[in-house]
Amino acid sequence: MDLRAAIEDLKLGRYRAARDLLVRTGPNWPLRTRRSQLLAAGAGEGGVFKTWLEEESGSADASMMWARVLTRAALAAHRSGTNTGLVARAAGLARQACMRAMALRPECPVAWVCLLQLTQLPFDPYHFDPQWRSRPVPWDRLRDPTMPLRGPWPLLEEINRRDPGNREGHHRMREFFLHRGGPSAAMNYSAWVVASQPINLELDLLPLYSLLDVYTARHGNGHGSVLQFWQTAQVAHYACQARDRWFASVPPVHHGWLSLLDLNHLAHALVACGEDARAVFEAMGPYATPEPWQTINRSLGRSYDWTTEFLRIRSATLREHLRG
Repeated sequence: MDLRAAIEDLKLGRYRAARDLLVRTGPNWPLRTRRSQLLAAGAGEGGVFKTWLEEESGSADASMMWARVLTRAALAAHRSGTNTGLVARAAGLARQACMRAMALRPECPVAWVCLLQLTQLPFDPYHFDPQWRSRPVPWDRLRDPTMPLRGPWPLLEEINRRDPGNREGHHRMREFFLHRGGPSAAMNYSAWVVASQPINLELDLLPLYSLLDVYTARHGNGHGSVLQFWQTAQVAHYACQARDRWFASVPPVHHGWLSLLDLNHLAHALVACGEDARAVFEAMGPYATPEPWQTINRSLGRSYDWTTEFLRIRSATLREHLRG
């Protein structure tokens, strides 16, 4: 309720509810990361954070939110096809804002999360690490032989040092591999993270996000079928693992605190790979919604309700199986 009120306040050009919410969050870094992310995404106009910063120049929270706004603006400029020079300028401003936020509250992971997000831009990733000159070489490699992918690993290490298993940090790393190496690279990273039980069980959801990216790349234009992809042992493995390790470990009274995106990805992956739809959605309560799977249906040119579509496909498959 407080978060909703703060977002509504931001849409009206006021920041006081957001400021109070972040003050109450204190040094709870996982919650601070998530709340600041939602506040930045829900604000009607990013300029409200600039006003906050102008009025409270020494506020670590205002600096953090301004860094988020500039980071989002730099990425939006790149995606809209803005020329490289302007994107580089936007990225430089975002980097400066991150450095300022970092100086005001060094123990907060959000500024490092923003720097990691900026590595999605078409520049050398090490430019977004203020300490890259003093780090061991090679900068972009891990000593772990099971992870051969090159990436901005020092930035993720800085995030984990402040908040081990930070959810957004790992998703930003997944997005880096998605943008730089494609869906298969992002899937390899996600599988590597959950190969052993992660510190934060929310990370068990990473492969489901990567599987959606792989599906979109392979079948999003209508080629192939839903069943050929989603009813595989790989999908079932990661969906059931996330349910058994993450969702099952959360007391029902806390379900309302869980990420809606995580719940949606898990619920629909379970239904797609063969779990009973009624049992899945009764277990997850009123929080899981038709997204992101309505998007999949639209990509296939279908307008069916998601439940109707999946149940129709499942019934057809069972009939074929019995006939065989």
